[in-house]
Amino acid sequence: MMTNERYSAVPSTDKEVDIINIKGIEEIGYVQQDSILLNSLTPEETAQCRHGLYFQDGERRVDYVLTYQVKKPSGSRARRHSSRFTDNALTRSLRRTRTQTRSAEPDPEPGPQETSADHHEDDKRFRREEFEGNLREMGLELEKDEDGKTPGVGFVKIHAPWNVLCREAEFMKLKMPTKKVYEVKQSSSVMEKINTFISKVTDPLHPNVEENRIENVKHLSHPFSREKQHLFDLSDRDSFFDSKTRGSIVFEVLKRTKCTKSKFSMGITSLLGSGAYLAAYPLHDGDIDGENVEPNDRKLLYEEWASYSVFYKYQPVGLIRKYFGEKIGLYFAWLGVYTQMLIPASLVGVIVFLYGCVTVDDDIPSMEICDSRRNITMCPLCDRVCSYWTLSSACGTARASHLFDNPATVFFSIFMALWAAFFMEHWKRRQMRLNYEWDLTGFEEEEDHPRAEYEFRVMQKSLKKEHKAQKSEKEKLTCRDRCPAYMTNIVMMLLMIGVTFAIVFGVILYRISTKAALHMSSNPTTRSNVRLTVKTTAAIINLVVILILDEVYGAVARWLTELEVPKTDKSFEERLIFKTFILKFVNAFSPIIYIAFFRGRLVGRPGSYLYVFESYRMEECAHGGCLMELCIQLSITMLGKQLIQNNLFEIGIPKLKKLIRYIKSKRSAFQEEEREKKLQRYETDFFLEPFAGLTPEYMEMIIQFGFVTLFVASFPLAPLFALLNNIIEIRLDAKKFVAELRRPVAARAKDIGIWYNILRGVAKIAVIVNAFVISFTSDFIPRLVYQYMFSPDGSMHGFVNHTLSYFNVSHFQNGTAPLEPENLGFSVDICRYKDYREPPWSPTPYEMSKQFWAVLAARLAFVIVFQNVVMLMSDVVDWIIPDIPKDISVQIHKEKILMVDLFMKEEQGKLQVLDNLTTDGEKENSSAHGPQLRPRAVSHTQSNSF
Repeated sequence: MMTNERYSAVPSTDKEVDIINIKGIEEIGYVQQDSILLNSLTPEETAQCRHGLYFQDGERRVDYVLTYQVKKPSGSRARRHSSRFTDNALTRSLRRTRTQTRSAEPDPEPGPQETSADHHEDDKRFRREEFEGNLREMGLELEKDEDGKTPGVGFVKIHAPWNVLCREAEFMKLKMPTKKVYEVKQSSSVMEKINTFISKVTDPLHPNVEENRIENVKHLSHPFSREKQHLFDLSDRDSFFDSKTRGSIVFEVLKRTKCTKSKFSMGITSLLGSGAYLAAYPLHDGDIDGENVEPNDRKLLYEEWASYSVFYKYQPVGLIRKYFGEKIGLYFAWLGVYTQMLIPASLVGVIVFLYGCVTVDDDIPSMEICDSRRNITMCPLCDRVCSYWTLSSACGTARASHLFDNPATVFFSIFMALWAAFFMEHWKRRQMRLNYEWDLTGFEEEEDHPRAEYEFRVMQKSLKKEHKAQKSEKEKLTCRDRCPAYMTNIVMMLLMIGVTFAIVFGVILYRISTKAALHMSSNPTTRSNVRLTVKTTAAIINLVVILILDEVYGAVARWLTELEVPKTDKSFEERLIFKTFILKFVNAFSPIIYIAFFRGRLVGRPGSYLYVFESYRMEECAHGGCLMELCIQLSITMLGKQLIQNNLFEIGIPKLKKLIRYIKSKRSAFQEEEREKKLQRYETDFFLEPFAGLTPEYMEMIIQFGFVTLFVASFPLAPLFALLNNIIEIRLDAKKFVAELRRPVAARAKDIGIWYNILRGVAKIAVIVNAFVISFTSDFIPRLVYQYMFSPDGSMHGFVNHTLSYFNVSHFQNGTAPLEPENLGFSVDICRYKDYREPPWSPTPYEMSKQFWAVLAARLAFVIVFQNVVMLMSDVVDWIIPDIPKDISVQIHKEKILMVDLFMKEEQGKLQVLDNLTTDGEKENSSAHGPQLRPRAVSHTQSNSF
């Protein structure tokens, strides 16, 4: 019952003051009428309004809420905030009159209470009043509450009446269901039987929600139009626009409404940033637990989606979309498809791992390494403190390496490349099906409103030109304006990547120095476990550094994006995603890339090693190759990120923030719990965490996708760990969205945007990376070359000896020979090391042998063949599988035909009505003027006859 007049203008005459006073008195009458209406409500209705979902009249639903800070009133300021209903047109007009009178008089000396903070608060209040007046002019209805149970916070409740909903729905081109219903049929009877059988088998896996049931009928949808309201079923106007749609409509109005009285034009984003408002959010539908809680979609989502007890069930994607909007619905639909596709990948990965376990005892190279009778003496692993060692001491490492370095891993790499292609195609088809079911076919994203920061920069630019007396048609930010920001972006991105490489190099130095220090230990147990200790601790250090830098890089990427001042929210989001992905991708995979492709290749040879800072000798791989160390690094990083960053952080940080709010408010947990029971819905939602976007959720899944696909040749169990993580992740994210976050504004989207392109890029890179891992990191190619080119009997016997070169210990550089040369119990003249080099008695000692060049040629050939064959197979999969399912294509075509028929019938109906009206009018005219017209016609005929 609030008036929609705007009261921001300052009255210039006594007549205007009287008019505004009359309007203020009318508004007081409206408030009294609302109070009478509230007193006439039933106890049930009163309880419902007090719960905060409705205005005080118990009829108008709260669609959106704005919150602002309320300073504790004192003295003359107390009268301004005496009641939530007294801040009406009368008090505002009188206040402005006093302000105008003060401005005309000389400024008095500022009193002790007239501080700059008070002026700042008054400025915020005037901005709010103007903005809220503009909202009323847009047709929205507002109600204030400053006397709630949340001290220091005022609430502006916003309701969108029916006419505003219709107007904005037409502007936004929202597709709404019409009265027309048609039957959805399968493409063939065979497919229908198959789908029926599958639905019966998987019925226990479906959540118990109405939106998830397969229906054979569907409402024909059409963009809402006020002129064609008769096409839509408006029998229940309260439920025609659901709460999600109402919130998005109000948010659209808030984005368009500006506050122009201040120095700069300010929208809702600027008002939030300047502190005029503290928060803006739509309300959740109701509570999720407690006694006498009414059924609502939020409670249903909490029970059928956010509970860990339903981890084995499908997600209620339809209900998620209904409550949170299409953009969030698509994210969880994508996450569900990705998790389902991980099931076959996990099964194959486990089979490959079990194959390695079963065949480890039959692996001839491992048997040769473990055979102590061979007594192969190896060269020292470090200078001076390390001594000679026997090859049989590396038996455990060799056997463990076979678990991940066997012929099955090549098959698994090819399988995962094709799996990625199938996953992308499956998601495209699923996305098209959802577009059809959610009435998003034909939806095109319109250009978004300019961001507040962009408008502010444009305003600054125009003001500068006004001072310089320059004229321009319409100002906008050009590349020249953004050039400093672009240069800063490039320099900072390179600097951050350089920091990542520097930290990786620091961990390398840690491994080298720690290995040398442990070899100097007098404890034999410590000396025997040097490699395992150094590998594990270095991997944990890398994990901690990655977790810390992830947070730093996220903040740096946001700061760099804000420097660019993108025009729209979509442009801002895409640029932020690109920078964040680059930095976090480099951060997560730099240590892994070093181990896979650089470690052990920049070493040199005995007698001519490569040194860092002339004192640190570059580290070598174990005799089983670097694949085992790569597996350790990959598993610790992947599991650590998933367990700590993705799960513990998401659970712990909200709990920690809630604890901090308890401490700040100086209330115990029991007092807070008792207080929350009496809070209104809009007050309870105020204490929830604000929604920060889907970028962090997508980012952690994309990085995980990289772990699953990029180095899967070295860690076939990666899909299994990703699957187990995602089962928990889905329910964890669900609980966070339903119970711990404010309700996000529903956003429409027909796809997952730039994330799909990133996925395709990672899948393509994965093919190349796995080709190099198999060729250069594993021993797959050297084994093939030996078996088919150098083996005397075509078997793997003698492979270990073939890969070892000879070194004369007298050729050690000065100061690098072992301090204890006879620790094995005998004097050593010749030691062995892993490389393809000529022996010391050769005419070209220690030069690369012909075996090295044969293996290198085979490795490069394998990379080229593997890459092209796998990519060709992926393209074939992409070509064979259509992007749009055939039944969906048929239904979309059928919808177009039905829509045309509907409009044709409507036009025919209109023409028939017009014809009937015309016919009736002619009959009336003929009956009224018929006797007079007939003689004229006769005379006219007679005149023609003469």
